[in-house]
Amino acid sequence: MKAHDIAYLLLFGLAIWLAGTVYYELRGPAVLETTSAPYWINFILSPVLSAVLCFAILRARHIPTSAWAPAALLLALPGMLGEAVLLSHFSTFMPKLQPASGARYGAFLFAAYALVLGIAEAITLKAAL
Repeated sequence: MKAHDIAYLLLFGLAIWLAGTVYYELRGPAVLETTSAPYWINFILSPVLSAVLCFAILRARHIPTSAWAPAALLLALPGMLGEAVLLSHFSTFMPKLQPASGARYGAFLFAAYALVLGIAEAITLKAAL
């Protein structure tokens, strides 16, 4: 990857994290503090939509599939660092949510990052064969 690709991926990752954080701050109670069915629907859709968005960015930037694992990590890093701070001060940054919702929010994040990074790794490994 070129230096400008690395910078773009980090910036895209930061933008995605900011958008997701604002979304969950505004819509979090309806998503995280709801009945079982809507929660699980969102729990499945959120990582899938995150993966689709991330891989669309990688394709649009013409990142070769052999570099998708490190590229996906560059997309994820700003959010992973931001979420570490956010989750450690959950009540401060997400005042509309109950403190106990931090665990559900963390589960959403873990599922999204695991799906994106896992698929990217598999694609990179396949490209290497």
